[in-house]
Amino acid sequence: MRVATAIDVHAFSRQPRPLMLACLEFSDTGGLAGHSDADVAAHAAADALLIASGIGELGTVFGTDREEWAGASGSVLLGEAVRLVSEAGWQIENISIQIIGQKPRFAPRRLEAQETMSSIVGAPVLLSATTTDHLGALGRVEGIAALATALLTD
Repeated sequence: MRVATAIDVHAFSRQPRPLMLACLEFSDTGGLAGHSDADVAAHAAADALLIASGIGELGTVFGTDREEWAGASGSVLLGEAVRLVSEAGWQIENISIQIIGQKPRFAPRRLEAQETMSSIVGAPVLLSATTTDHLGALGRVEGIAALATALLTD
């Protein structure tokens, strides 16, 4: 059995782009800046899977120097991480993700996001969200973070 925790943080983009969060599009706020779609929940989940399996981490597998991943969706990156972890002989038991930020309001779409991410992963993905009570960069609505923990068995 292996467990790993990973965090991903992205600032809001100054350029107009959709907000992708937990493999869903949120239209009530602007998107995050990043090499890919900047989906912090999907990125943190993929990173936790890669770390727990010993394959590497998000930056080495899907790094910004890898042009083939430019603009990739979080669902594609997560799916590729799942493939790599499975090929390495690991079974994903579950992933728990907490999104941290003042916006968007995540609770109304939490179950939809859990279903979407669970279908990509092939195992339960549990999501929650919290704010920082307006403290720090996330509290000033400068970006969004996500913390994910993945449990793998062989």
